Amino acid sequence: MKNAMLSAVVLAVVLALPASAKEVAGVKFSESVQVEGKELKLNGAGLRRKFIFDVYAVGLYAESPSKQAKQFIDSDQVKRVRMAMLRDLDKKSVSDAIVDGFKKNAKEKLAGLQHRLDTFKAAIPDLKKGDELVLTYVPGKGTTVESKAGQKISVEGKDFADALFSVWLGKSPVDEDLKEGMLGAK
Repeated sequence: MKNAMLSAVVLAVVLALPASAKEVAGVKFSESVQVEGKELKLNGAGLRRKFIFDVYAVGLYAESPSKQAKQFIDSDQVKRVRMAMLRDLDKKSVSDAIVDGFKKNAKEKLAGLQHRLDTFKAAIPDLKKGDELVLTYVPGKGTTVESKAGQKISVEGKDFADALFSVWLGKSPVDEDLKEGMLGAK
């Protein structure tokens, strides 16, 4: 009886503790981050692989996490993608992959997004192994692009943010396993 009671107390304490950071390919993603005075929670994290190569680890954060891709994309809340490079990637490779994702997931809206997409692509630098690219959408302000090697810019419009998050979470994501990880399904 005493042991059962002690086990129950220990279990209750463990369950009450905050979840630990998630690690993907050696990259740690904290359970939450502060953005614009709001706490964003880790929605999920995953690994982008291409052929046999690990390309980047990514963490997806939001004020209100969701396991449903469409619900996540459609939500007008602060949300962030943090990409940690696991290999060197030149600006053109990153930009081409994002443009390809826009074409696959927002083709019908591409004409209206093209000017902003060009601005976004201009802010993407060459990335080295260990560098990070952080993309943050803030309602009413737009999407910022930040990296230590590039300029920080902001691209307006929720429609742009929706198309950008669709690159990973849309009907034709860059990587289906990565999408599952970002949605917390893995």
